[in-house]
Amino acid sequence: MAGPARNSRETALAVARFLDDHKAAGTVVLDLAGVSPLADFFVIATARSSAHLAGLARELAAALAELGIRPINAHKRTAASGWLLVDCGDVVVHLMEREQREFYDLERLWFRAGTVSYSLKSS
Repeated sequence: MAGPARNSRETALAVARFLDDHKAAGTVVLDLAGVSPLADFFVIATARSSAHLAGLARELAAALAELGIRPINAHKRTAASGWLLVDCGDVVVHLMEREQREFYDLERLWFRAGTVSYSLKSS
């Protein structure tokens, strides 16, 4: 992720692009404006394995630090959870293994949120 993000939308889009570049699957950006006071955006992505999830978390933490973004939570993921939540304030990132993504189905839960295109190939 190059350069500082200027607002929550740009942060969410930069995170989504970063996750795609690092082989996360099914990356989605949900716009929660007017739907929830919790955050402005959710970024949801699927890791291919627990090792991939750990790698994504490590690389994402470094990329966020480069942007000057310090997550609010000190995430301590247990090996068996298969879900890592990174709370960046207005942007919340959900990194999940396939089983957790299918079970919790956050896109269905937040069905009133719009999706945001984050790359030229998804336009």
